Amino acid sequence: MLGRDMKLVFTVLVLSCYSVGVIAAEYEFADPGISVVGDIGYVAIDGSDNLSAMARRYGLGFEEIRLANPGIDPWLPPDGAVVTLPSRHLLPLLTRKGIVINVAEYRLYYFNDVADGSVKVSTFPISIGRQEWLTPVGTSKVVQKQTKPTWFPPQSVIAEHAERGDFLASSVPPGPDNPLGEYSLRLSIPGYLIHGTNRPAGVGMQVTHGCVRMYPESIEWLFPQVDVGTPVIIVNEPYKFAYIGNDLFFQAYPPLEPSENLAARSLTRVMEAFVRVVDPQITDVDWDLIEQTYQKPTGLPVRVGQRVVVTAEES
Repeated sequence: MLGRDMKLVFTVLVLSCYSVGVIAAEYEFADPGISVVGDIGYVAIDGSDNLSAMARRYGLGFEEIRLANPGIDPWLPPDGAVVTLPSRHLLPLLTRKGIVINVAEYRLYYFNDVADGSVKVSTFPISIGRQEWLTPVGTSKVVQKQTKPTWFPPQSVIAEHAERGDFLASSVPPGPDNPLGEYSLRLSIPGYLIHGTNRPAGVGMQVTHGCVRMYPESIEWLFPQVDVGTPVIIVNEPYKFAYIGNDLFFQAYPPLEPSENLAARSLTRVMEAFVRVVDPQITDVDWDLIEQTYQKPTGLPVRVGQRVVVTAEES
């Protein structure tokens, strides 16, 4: 549950006469030590839904809702099945300013200072670059904002489409065939954008040529909030630890990169994330549960330890 120092405001948009989608899950908190936002939710399938449609309705991406529900067919879920909504997020361990993108969890965080000194974070699902077009990690900034952008596909993309017999024009004007959607934020990393889409069903997947893709309603909300010069940090952190009160939680996602030595490298990354957050001298840790979680990640925060509270008599 949300504590007294944090409040949640859902911004919603009516997408049609029967569907409501979450544009932004906004969390405002005065305590800079807050390291988690949101709560896990549950909803029953009514027989006409699939996980892709439910993801958009609840401000989630396809991959994260699929990962959190491993026993449910994402396209033909059984009527009445209870779907877990993975809406609890451990915040990235970075400066809380501007845009932070964690490609491993297919999620963008936008941090904004509030007049009273508190911090507001809004979070959105995103699509990222597929294996041969991985979204680059690093520090950049927004250098241009455009409404109704024209798409100028790079030669590499034109060549890829031509191999499939799909011949792209050198430029695609605004409209329903433009994959950038209605809004774009150009980054200082040459050739990369944060933008909308004309194919919202693909949000939350590893499907782009490296750009960051958002739901149309999400980028419409974010676009006016962001100024040219806003910092953008892109990280690849599949493993995160955080204390919630005295409880230690671990959140794990499947690593994006293929590797012959992936298991050993993943465990090293788990330990790197652990030592950045956890003081093992004052924390009882369930290492077996940590290992189980990283081997079968669901994207859901799992309680894996607890601070040991030492009384004055014991010390």
